[in-house]
Amino acid sequence: MKRTSLKLREAHKSNGSPAFCSIAWGADGRDLVTASASDPSILIHDASQLSNPAKELRYHKDGVTALAFSPDYASLASGSIDHSVKIYTLPEGEFQSNITRFTLPIRALSFNKSGSLLAAAGDDDGIKLVATIDSTISKVLKGHKGPVTSLSFDPLNEFLASVDSLGTVIYWELQSGKQVHTLKAIARNCDADPSCINVISWSPSGETLAVAGLKNDVVMYDRDTAEKLYTLKGDHERPVCYLAWSPNGKYMATSGLDKQVLIWDVDLRQDIERHKFDERICSFAWKQNGNALAVIDVMCKFGIWESAVPSCMKSPTEGAAQARDKNEHLFDEDDESPSASGSLDDNVDESHDESAPTTRKRLRKQSASNEVTDADSDGEDALLRQIESRKRHTAKHKKHARYAKEDSASSLNFSMPKMQAAFQPGSTPAQLGKRHFLAYNMLGSITTIENEGYSHIEVDFHDTGRGPRVPAMTDYFGFTMAALNENGSVFSNPCKGENNMSTLMYRPFASWANNSEWSMRLEGEEVKAVALGTGWVAAVTNLNCLRIFSEGGLQRDILCLNGPVVTAAGYKDNLAIVTHASACLPSGDQMLEVRVLKISKRTEVIKCCLPLSPSSSLTWFGFSEEGQLSSYDSKGVLRVFSHQYGGTWLPIFSALKARKSDDENYWIVGLNESKLFCIICKSPETYPMVMPKPVLELLSFSFPLASSDLGASDLESELLMNQFNLSKTQEKIEELAMAGLNSDALDDEAFNIETAIDRCILRLIASCCNGNKLVRATELANLLILEKSVRGAIKLVTALKLPILAERLNAILEERLLNGFGTSAIVPRVSAVDVSLPSGVIRTEGTILSPSPKLAHLHLSKQVTTEDKTNAVGVKDSCEVTKIEEARPHQTKASANKLANNEANSKSKNLEACRSHGEKPIEVSLEGGNNNAKQPQKPTNPFARKTTKQPQKPINPFAKLEKADKRC
Repeated sequence: MKRTSLKLREAHKSNGSPAFCSIAWGADGRDLVTASASDPSILIHDASQLSNPAKELRYHKDGVTALAFSPDYASLASGSIDHSVKIYTLPEGEFQSNITRFTLPIRALSFNKSGSLLAAAGDDDGIKLVATIDSTISKVLKGHKGPVTSLSFDPLNEFLASVDSLGTVIYWELQSGKQVHTLKAIARNCDADPSCINVISWSPSGETLAVAGLKNDVVMYDRDTAEKLYTLKGDHERPVCYLAWSPNGKYMATSGLDKQVLIWDVDLRQDIERHKFDERICSFAWKQNGNALAVIDVMCKFGIWESAVPSCMKSPTEGAAQARDKNEHLFDEDDESPSASGSLDDNVDESHDESAPTTRKRLRKQSASNEVTDADSDGEDALLRQIESRKRHTAKHKKHARYAKEDSASSLNFSMPKMQAAFQPGSTPAQLGKRHFLAYNMLGSITTIENEGYSHIEVDFHDTGRGPRVPAMTDYFGFTMAALNENGSVFSNPCKGENNMSTLMYRPFASWANNSEWSMRLEGEEVKAVALGTGWVAAVTNLNCLRIFSEGGLQRDILCLNGPVVTAAGYKDNLAIVTHASACLPSGDQMLEVRVLKISKRTEVIKCCLPLSPSSSLTWFGFSEEGQLSSYDSKGVLRVFSHQYGGTWLPIFSALKARKSDDENYWIVGLNESKLFCIICKSPETYPMVMPKPVLELLSFSFPLASSDLGASDLESELLMNQFNLSKTQEKIEELAMAGLNSDALDDEAFNIETAIDRCILRLIASCCNGNKLVRATELANLLILEKSVRGAIKLVTALKLPILAERLNAILEERLLNGFGTSAIVPRVSAVDVSLPSGVIRTEGTILSPSPKLAHLHLSKQVTTEDKTNAVGVKDSCEVTKIEEARPHQTKASANKLANNEANSKSKNLEACRSHGEKPIEVSLEGGNNNAKQPQKPTNPFARKTTKQPQKPINPFAKLEKADKRC
């Protein structure tokens, strides 16, 4: 044995004590990835220049204990003491997602051959099989009594092998998740030393499973029978603590507690090379495209062992492609078992190296001759068992061929994207021993924690002064979902117990009667989502049924849905349900459908597809405080439903543009008309903890627009948002008008929004002028609502010395004054004396404004009044005075409507009285001294009574009586 000349360099900072470290080759051997249980960072080193600084991936909170590459080297998985498993994209090294979490540290990770499944295990009770496409847990395999330290997928995708710290090895059948073979105490008990683990590994052909044995050796076990085939026993003085097959399966590297690394020729069962290191080597990896072995010791030092296999022998990568091809054919009958007594000369000839040392030849000849007689190799009995095993493989060939299609279909199922599982908005995953949220919304939260077989549920409101505190509840059912509103809360749990029953429970916060709480049991049917509204409770089940209950527990309706439910939400009388419209696309895109039902009327008000970002999933769904239907996906896009264009979804927020750093994740709580309420979680966390109490953050909405060539994207987004808010306000005004209700408050709100729109447009026009985008400035001027704003735009472009643009804006103003078009509120200028105002029209500053299209059906006769509401115009003795107010320069459709509502009735009576006297109603031009207005021949005072006619003498009611007396 010779001492290694390999120089190791420090990869991670060591605290002076041994720690388990991991190492792996990247794609094409360009990079080396290292990790340590004493360091939360993952380092990516340039394999050709190890002295260069390494790229650091720091997303874990504690030491990294496991690494695994996907077969195509496009993804890297890491497990940590912080209980999380994370996925990164390569070669960029960007964090992709938290694929799963445990309650205890992770110890082992492994991808299957196709990369569609990731097996993860550790100190927890159970091995999780996670589908990488959508991070869903396919199966949980339970059977080990101690921490699982190593995992290995069978290359044929039929079995998963696992070993724990107590030395037990289990073969798992992937299709059923059952234990096929359990081998107890075949590996040593390493529970006391976490830096040294039990390891296993399938051969590249999938025929044998290598296990670090009890006698400083490596034991090979049969694939189908789990019988012991043979052992590799050599010069290890202490137990083997790590092993790895070469890419072609001809060699194996082993590391022992004696600080040695041995290279074995598996066919000859002889160690052919060895080195001793200063510290124990805890992990190594074969290079996929070369004769090199990357090693790392327990003190976090690593290096590359070049020419690990002597150059006189076959390369460890030669024939690797053929070995993989052989895996695709499940043990053909024509396959010959590898010779157990290979010829030394043949091997030398294959190497084409005539200068090979004779000592090495003699060593290998002796190894070949001792192969059968060596007692430590189990002698003839082992060879007989091996031959019998080969015969069993041949006998099972037809069986494998018969089930080949089924295995292929099973593998396809794992690789195909899966539909998103049902979830409850505002809930967080359960954590052992920790309180988590069952519901969290704008009103309050519902939390639960498991304690000795039952759970403790608490309801808290954000506004502590809203009323008495809701008493806590002891949960014996194991509720996993809940919903909360002002009137009460609803809970449900999955199927459990011998009768496979799911429970639905409703608890009102206040009631005039005792015992108003109620519960329902669903036998053989599992609740997947719950929702609450005003006077109703809804539950959606796995049978695609929607069950609607009254607040008192009356079963009102049972409806069938078109697909599996994803989530549900309630707001007053509306119930929104998201279901799968079809299976996922091959790209991983979810196909979802939304239905909104009005419970009291039993009608459907919305039915449409729910858009999501590509390859994303729905993470939050619900209504805003004003009842706006909204959704949020895993790519950070918030969408709201709008009736524009016949009903569509508008993206009003993008987390990608809003977040201040890459490690920010937004967990949505709710929204109102102007702000998004969320909790900011720092990566790698994607949801908040109950304690400490999460802090709500308010974010502004912004359309994810393209970067403007004027640098005015924020202004354009503000304009779109104001226009969207105005359309919503107009819809509400229309609804109130149809219901015969007063809409004064909404009129004021619409006026304020219109003013904000014009203000934003004027700023955009200024930007366009500065950027010489005059066509765009003209388009913006056409969007102005107020006449004052149009005139202001003309003054602006005139001041900027743009006479051509000013001329066009003047033309726009004149055209709108003469004809009126589009959504403009300005129509022709006319003389008030000549034309009486038609119903539904407003006069302002010498112009007539038509009301908003949404308000046109009101048909209100609207006359302009003066600032002095006490002055009046005399019309006739019997004609009542008509009030006139000079219009403000900022008068709009919304404010004029409000004024007209207060005077419509009185003015209509005045006009009728004037017409009955044959008089024409007198109106006053508000232009003052404007020469364009047509003046009457004689000046009149609009604020004084007319004096053109003499008043009649008073009538004496006793005149007739006086005349009669005189006659007498």
